[in-house]
Amino acid sequence: MSLSQLDQLKQFTTVVADTGDFESMQIYQPRDATTNPSLILQAATKPQYRPLVEQAIGEHKSSGLAGSALTEAIMDRILVLFGLEILKIVPGRVSTEVDARLSFDTAGTLVKARHLIVAYEAAGRSRERILIKIAATWEGIKAAEILEKEGIHCNLTLLFSFAQAVACAEAGVQLISPFVGRILDWHKAATGQDYQGAEDPGVQSVRAIYNYYKKFGYRTEVMGASFRNKGEILALAGCDLLTISPTLLGELQVCSDPLIAQLTPAAAAQSDGARIQLDEKAFRYALNEDAMATEKTAQGIRSFAADIVKLEALVASMLA
Repeated sequence: MSLSQLDQLKQFTTVVADTGDFESMQIYQPRDATTNPSLILQAATKPQYRPLVEQAIGEHKSSGLAGSALTEAIMDRILVLFGLEILKIVPGRVSTEVDARLSFDTAGTLVKARHLIVAYEAAGRSRERILIKIAATWEGIKAAEILEKEGIHCNLTLLFSFAQAVACAEAGVQLISPFVGRILDWHKAATGQDYQGAEDPGVQSVRAIYNYYKKFGYRTEVMGASFRNKGEILALAGCDLLTISPTLLGELQVCSDPLIAQLTPAAAAQSDGARIQLDEKAFRYALNEDAMATEKTAQGIRSFAADIVKLEALVASMLA
């Protein structure tokens, strides 16, 4: 019997579930799982996950906290409770995202990240199984650089440009999540064209980053994210990791067409390009020159922040 494309993909790429839904993880058996405010909000509004929200509220109702401090404590606990449940299912790591409203606050990101790690460790989970997810702003990258030196590993998200990827590698972060589909969205809207396979601008972005990292020996892992179609996944087969939605995991599961690695360290070693160094001024200018990355990073931060506010409203309604 032929292997499914999902099983073939798992032979040379680590498959990660891009969902907060436990049932999907059990079906597709990824190694890792990633969450974000939007995914947690979607899950928290479903009846089967309501008990986790209720547990977080119950644990803090008599804590003596009030107002925004109480809401923040409950929100942090919801994230950790979801993460703990996910770690019962996946054998690897879970990514838990820092509040997007801290995206330009290095000190605030450090405080939040350390707090989340302490909460996981108090529940008996090693920090080696947690990735703290931070937006790839200059401030976020600087926070990740400090956290990595403390043994707190980071997943830099909302990454759309080569400059962001270079800065993350120089900072020694564990993993980056370049957003393939959102890059495609921007270019389709800007040009009116459709793109397939290797012509997809999101695919090209991740390939360039992967080749650069492997050529120059960076240890930072590349995890393609935010896919719009199966073709993008097939075109990036061989990437270190790919985080995939349940819908696309399902498409890979039911197809047994041959799948071959498109990215390899050997090919990357032969790629063109010189090593780049970016200080803060050069980083900010490079990002500013990339209209797509500037717009999509800002849009992503706004979107995640809006979903945090919605989740806070849900918590407030349940407290009332």
